Amino acid sequence: MKILYFDDFKLGVLKGDTVVDVSAVVQDIPHTGPHDLINGLIERFDDYRGKIEAAVESGTGVPVSSVHIRPPLPKPGNIDCMAVNYMEDGTRDAPAPINAFHKSASAIIGEGDTMVLPDVPATIFEGEAEIALVIGKRASNVSQANALNYVFGYVNFIDGSARGLPPAGNVFFQMKSRDTFAPIGPYLVTADEIDDPQKLDIKLWVNGEVKQHFNTDDMAHKIPRCIEWASSIHALEPGDILATGTNHRGLSSFMDGDKVELECEGLGRLTFHIQDNLKRTWSRDTRLEHAEKGADGPATPQLTGKYAKD
Repeated sequence: MKILYFDDFKLGVLKGDTVVDVSAVVQDIPHTGPHDLINGLIERFDDYRGKIEAAVESGTGVPVSSVHIRPPLPKPGNIDCMAVNYMEDGTRDAPAPINAFHKSASAIIGEGDTMVLPDVPATIFEGEAEIALVIGKRASNVSQANALNYVFGYVNFIDGSARGLPPAGNVFFQMKSRDTFAPIGPYLVTADEIDDPQKLDIKLWVNGEVKQHFNTDDMAHKIPRCIEWASSIHALEPGDILATGTNHRGLSSFMDGDKVELECEGLGRLTFHIQDNLKRTWSRDTRLEHAEKGADGPATPQLTGKYAKD
């Protein structure tokens, strides 16, 4: 099942190229807004799935192209993001130590929305293509063997980054948790629709050009291990997001006016835009292309605009 919010946060289910409004089916779930409605549905999904499927079967949808798709998880309680969690096409000798960081819920945006680059002296702005899992029931100290039983579904996820902000070493919070820096969507896909989350193709396009292209089989710490480790630190609740990391070799600059698209196999395509009021520019080289030129640093330097170095 592909679940989404649309227009004024009506809850819908994808039916072919249409969306069927199922808001009436779930209106008795206690909630104050769309954020806790979807979390409440996830927690009670076994009780509501049959009703929703019947409503979709009998309902008449409206074309998806005619609606405004919203983030399927407007305000997750937790957004945990795995760090350095790919083997980078075999270029790493061993997995990096397992690690993660938090992103703010205010970073969430959805299909067709805009990531806004702030007026800060970042060396580069990037967005990491990732598959994220969504927790289906409270998970605390979960074992790897049992971990996938806690996954409700999966969603396309972008981890926006403002790299290199001073002072040195003061990185993750100010780099990752900025408003609009976590595009997700266009919908939430239930776990039963994904045969093997460790064998999925992931592609990211910038203005129609493929920049990132990798497979989840290159993940260093697999999804069950990520759940085990994260849930050993704090409890994960229904509707929480756990993003699983990226292959960094295809990362490239995000700039004003860019159209960015992400497609994790089976999850649809997420499209969003970039706005930079300062109109800064960078080379379009990926990290891999930059390295192959023998250039210094992991990413291409800023070329023009405020904060560019002479």
